[in-house]
Parts: sequence; structure tokens; C-alpha cells
Amino acid sequence: MVQHSTGPLAGLLVADFSRILAGPYATMLLADLGAQVVKVESPGGDDTRTWMPPTRDGVSTYYLGINRNKRSIALDLKNPDDLAAAQELARRADVLIENFRPGGLARFGLDYDTVTATNEKVVYASISGFGTGAGRDFPGYDLMVQAISGLMSLTGDPDGSPYRAGISVFDVMAGLHASIGILAALHHRGATGRGQHVEVNLLSSALSGLVNHSSGYVAGGTVPFRMGNAHPSLFPYEPLPTADGELIVIAGNDGQFRKLCQVLDLPDLPDDPRFGRNQDRTANREELRPLLVERLATRPKDEWFRDLLAAGVPCAPINTIDGGVALAEELGLDPVVTVGDVPGVRNPITFSDTPARYELPPPGLDEHGEEIRAWLKN
Repeated sequence: MVQHSTGPLAGLLVADFSRILAGPYATMLLADLGAQVVKVESPGGDDTRTWMPPTRDGVSTYYLGINRNKRSIALDLKNPDDLAAAQELARRADVLIENFRPGGLARFGLDYDTVTATNEKVVYASISGFGTGAGRDFPGYDLMVQAISGLMSLTGDPDGSPYRAGISVFDVMAGLHASIGILAALHHRGATGRGQHVEVNLLSSALSGLVNHSSGYVAGGTVPFRMGNAHPSLFPYEPLPTADGELIVIAGNDGQFRKLCQVLDLPDLPDDPRFGRNQDRTANREELRPLLVERLATRPKDEWFRDLLAAGVPCAPINTIDGGVALAEELGLDPVVTVGDVPGVRNPITFSDTPARYELPPPGLDEHGEEIRAWLKN
């Protein structure tokens, strides 16, 4: 099997026993950075292969979006020959990542203790929904975690129903946390020669990722509530209406608020004791909002966007995804990369010396099975 020689993680072999989103997203990031990733699938394939629409050439774009730069092998772990291949792959791997239910791989001899008996240097990463204790048997679906963690209680109109986020935000977050944990464990291995078990669960990732809200509760005893698009600690920090639609307007500090008032021709507001400091603006937002809205209603959002941004006031149009991609292209961020004939979103990390690579399109099921089996027998 050809080993890649570019990228900061070149030379590392990752055995990817994960499926759906958190694990495959983590391994794609590692693959982009040069790691050799072998995606182990059941004979039926990763579930996301069937999550459609949308599709590209009949293939789920969900699957395409998180599986580039990998090789696929389909293994039935109940088949002795396939199981032997999986165990040999685990024996050779620098990193093994899995998101089976806790303990689910033990019956195949692919659990951490069994794998490390023959591969003591492996960094073995496990992603679960709710950890290995009392929540070990809970299914690990992002929507469950959005509900249980409290995120949905924060999302939506104050008088409306709770809403989930528009993406599987905690699957993505857990994938990022797994990547960080893997890289930290690899650094530790470089210093000590020893691998270790890295464990990530969606609920812990969620509570960490709720940042100011979870901190507000554990450190301040405050249970946050739904505020629509408003921010509990800043104002303005939300969409405000203009002459032809809404514009995100932000004053993250007192200086930005003063600049905002200059552009809006409201020079007296920053010296008003109700609005001079952030905590005052936040406390008196219902008095301040109509003053800002009255001025914003006099011009279209695109004009305000141009003038506010030029003055150093954070603001933004509310785009659909196509608008976000178009702006990234306009800014020279090169958001789209094409691998083979499959477009995808580029890896977000830029390196001065070891750039991300884009060499393999998302693989078909068992596309590299024959090649990998032959390599494992050598």
C-alpha cells in the first residue's frame, strides 16, 4: 500500500473503525494532514452512504463531505479471515479510532486492552455518546445530546419551542476534541514511547462547548434561557432590521459602540449613562434597541454593511450557504477543493511549510480492499 510522504502527519497509519460523523470527520482532518487512513466498513458500508438527498452522481454528499483522503476496506468481523485482517491492521496502526458502543469491540479482540497487548505504542481513540459508565448503553446521537445537554433550551424564540442547531454540532465538536486528544497522545508517545487510550464523549464535548452558558451555571448558579438571537451578556449582538432586511450588528466593547453611533449619526448615545458601558447597554437593551432600529431603517442593509465595516464595526449579512461560500471565495480563502471530480470544503488549517493534501476522493465501498488485504499479508 502506497504511503504518503507529505503533510505534518505523514508516516502515520490510522485504522478508522468509526462511522457516521464524529469519527470520520476526525480521521478526515488527520488524513488531510498526511496520515494514511484506512476506513474499515461493514459489508453494508458506512450509514452515511445512504443519508440522502442531496447527492452527487448518486452518492450521498453527507458521506462525501467527511471521507476524502481515505482508503476503504469492507470487513465482516464475524468472518474469521476478515477479522484476522482487522486485527492485523490494528497491530500495525499508529492510531486506532472507533465509535462502537463501549465494549462493543471486545468480542472481536479489537478493544484497547487486547490491541495494546501486541501494539503497545498505539494511540487508541474511542468516541461514545455518554461515556463508559452509567451511560454506556445510551445511543450516541447528536440530537439526543443537543436535547440532554441543554443546547436546545437555548435555541429558538423565547416564547417558542426549543430548536436543534442546524448541524450536528456536538458530533463535529467531539470529532475535533478527538483529533486534539490524538495529537496530544502522539506527542506524549514521542517523548515516552508509550501509546494510550483517548476517550471522548458527546455529552462532555457538549458541556465544554456550551462555554459561557455552562460556565454561567457551574460558576454562577445561573440557568440560561432562550433569547432568540439575542446575547445574554452583550448588546447589540443580534440581527437588527434595516430598510430592506436584517443585518447582524455587534458592539463587542465600548469602543465599537462609539463607532457604531458615529456611523448611525447618534453621537450622544455613548455618553448616555444608560448606554455608555456594555453592562449598561445589556441592562437597558429594550430602551436602546428602538433608537438603533430607527436609524437603521433609513437605509438598505448592504449600504450599512459597507459603511459599518469600514468604520470597524462588526456586522454581517445573513446569507444562505451559497452566499457564505461566495464571500469566502471573494476574500481569497479558497473554500472549495476538488479531489478527483468531487468538490469539497478545504481543510481550514493553513501551514507555512506542510500544507494539507488532497489526493484521494472519498472511496467507494471496499474500493481498496484487495490492495489493503495484500499489504496486510506481507
